[in-house]
Amino acid sequence: MVVIHHNPACGTSRNVLRVIEAAGYEPIVIDYLNEGWTKPQLLALFAAANLTPRQALRETKSPAKELGLLEPNVSDETILAAMLEHPVLVNRPIVCTAKGVKLCRPSEKVFELLENWPTGPFAKEDGELLLDADGKLVS
Repeated sequence: MVVIHHNPACGTSRNVLRVIEAAGYEPIVIDYLNEGWTKPQLLALFAAANLTPRQALRETKSPAKELGLLEPNVSDETILAAMLEHPVLVNRPIVCTAKGVKLCRPSEKVFELLENWPTGPFAKEDGELLLDADGKLVS
């Protein structure tokens, strides 16, 4: 089973979803912007991914700066509360598989979570090659 917490407006999130599907998985896709988050859900995801709320905070293209969340003295509890109110503050995509949970930025991180990979060559939507013709990661 593969679960992706996905933002369809995000290129990285779309690339990760494409990799998962091209590898033969039928992921559970959670559009967290529409569904929102619960505190237990975020705490569990962050614990499994070994992230703090600050590490999972989306700093750009989000209201983080306007909300004062980028200041060094802001607590994780304050950031978490803001994430519950503004789901876009959570960086994405977060992918969950039997191999673990990761914030897949850059999109190549998803390969660490997948048993099966797409057949190469495989490129991101912008044309950047992820896998060569032999199915090996391009570094």
